Amino acid sequence: MEKTIEQAKGILSRAELLEGWQGHRRLTRRVIEAFPEKEFFEFRIGGMRPFADMVKELLAIAEPGLRELVEGEKQEFDEHRDYGNKKADLLTQWDASTEAIDTLWEKLTDEKFSETVVLFGQYEFPVLWHIFYFIDNEIHHRGQGYVYLRALGIEPPLFYER
Repeated sequence: MEKTIEQAKGILSRAELLEGWQGHRRLTRRVIEAFPEKEFFEFRIGGMRPFADMVKELLAIAEPGLRELVEGEKQEFDEHRDYGNKKADLLTQWDASTEAIDTLWEKLTDEKFSETVVLFGQYEFPVLWHIFYFIDNEIHHRGQGYVYLRALGIEPPLFYER
């Protein structure tokens, strides 16, 4: 795995990786905005959670996870945190989390990317793979949000406009 990480360092700069991640976050924000208020918290298909619950999971992973990777202080994984009961409340938290990611990113050293870290007390991988997971998990849940929007008769944002 170390060789793969070393090879990856020459493909993207730290700034490009962050911009790619933040592009996904901007797109996910637009998906959140596209939901009608009630359906954001209540609509579900096939036993999946409402999109608001998926967003809470994303909020519980990205910033707290990056904070733990950068600062080394153990973070609690809490996808049931109360962010309020309005879509605007979660959007406010999304924006604050996005800003915090930018700030934390500046503290993440190049050497740290290949360091193996146990995140949230249970997931042991190199830092780079944790970051890929943050991004992949967001894409996965955003895809579910797209399905929900289409089922509601709402055209979702174009997936490539990040």
